Amino acid sequence: MENGRAKMKAVTGTSQVTCTAPVNIAVIKYWGKRDERLVLPINPSLSVTLSQDQLCARTTVAASLDFKKDRIWLNGQEQSIDAPRLQKCLGEIRRLARKRKHEEERAGDLLGCCVHICSENNFPTAAGLASSAAGYACLVQSLAKLFHINGDVSHIARQGSGSACRSMYGGFVEWTMGKMEDGSDSVAKQIAPAEHWPDLRVLVVVVNAGKKAVGSTEGMQTTVKTSALIKYRAEHVVPSRQEEMRQAILERDFQTFGEITMKDSNQFHATCLDTYPPIFYLNETSKHIIHLVHRYNQHHGKIMAAYTFDAGPNAVLYLLQEDVPEVLALFHHFFPATTNNSERQFVQGLPDVQMRELSADLLDSAGLEPSPGSVQYIIHTKAGEDPQVLTDPQQALLDENGWPKKQT
Repeated sequence: MENGRAKMKAVTGTSQVTCTAPVNIAVIKYWGKRDERLVLPINPSLSVTLSQDQLCARTTVAASLDFKKDRIWLNGQEQSIDAPRLQKCLGEIRRLARKRKHEEERAGDLLGCCVHICSENNFPTAAGLASSAAGYACLVQSLAKLFHINGDVSHIARQGSGSACRSMYGGFVEWTMGKMEDGSDSVAKQIAPAEHWPDLRVLVVVVNAGKKAVGSTEGMQTTVKTSALIKYRAEHVVPSRQEEMRQAILERDFQTFGEITMKDSNQFHATCLDTYPPIFYLNETSKHIIHLVHRYNQHHGKIMAAYTFDAGPNAVLYLLQEDVPEVLALFHHFFPATTNNSERQFVQGLPDVQMRELSADLLDSAGLEPSPGSVQYIIHTKAGEDPQVLTDPQQALLDENGWPKKQT
């Protein structure tokens, strides 16, 4: 992998680049746009970029004069290239390439070519795990490398999927709201790199890997139109909360970080309930996880784990490395695997952790009965890096002629 200029591959008239891009999980939520066309948010947001060793999108883009039209394949199936946001990203990349064609002669040469795009996620798509953010960040990074476009392109990723702009950077990232009408100042910026907080850990608790009933775009539009709470949140809550969270990250203050993370998640889902008709992203298992985390923290007299939920029922827990064994043991006790999901390892990701023996007092204080099978699996991960370029041809999703290596 390399972060710099992509190593271009020209084989039988085909230029090709492959990249990976990370998932990011917001601790200050983005929900609602003031400009649908430019994807400009009604409030700033802040997220943690997760390690690509566990969760990432991978995209290969190829350009060739032999291609008859632009085409895209997602997870092995061809999709329409005409999706408006996809066309917006392609158009913006080509616009920048035209602008720089005199500086980057080869980028100008590629302007006469159609492109083939092949992308896949190593996690469930559309299940509330930020798949669109990773996907569009990966698309934009790959196209930018293919056309030799340098510098920040988070404003282009934003126009594909708002939170995708935050996946253009590693570590701890904020998406500034911006004030310009053209959206040129609504970009992502890194607050701190991944290594800034080395003992911060993340547990992605997959409750339901299926597609959610109400997509994020539709949900946001309805909330902005009908919720009074979302307006109050954007104007009076998020600005100060954003600054407090930024400071908590810089000081590695987990107590403040955890409290704000949970409060902001709760308020986001409160705005979904305040939407008319209401939107329910959480299910009963999600509520049990919330209950369990609060009881666990109360038992220890401080915040040991903090939950957050995006637009879906799957929980993401932030915690410190030393507490991972106990929290995993707690989830293994109250949400044990069943024979139906035994084929998949219940805890995936970072190397196996020796679960801690739980005290009777802790189990009693939880106030829950075990619910076998309600959690499908858990991904143990941590903060990670920005999008990466892959130089091994074996990792490309397109063959040397620019066609998918596998299709379903």
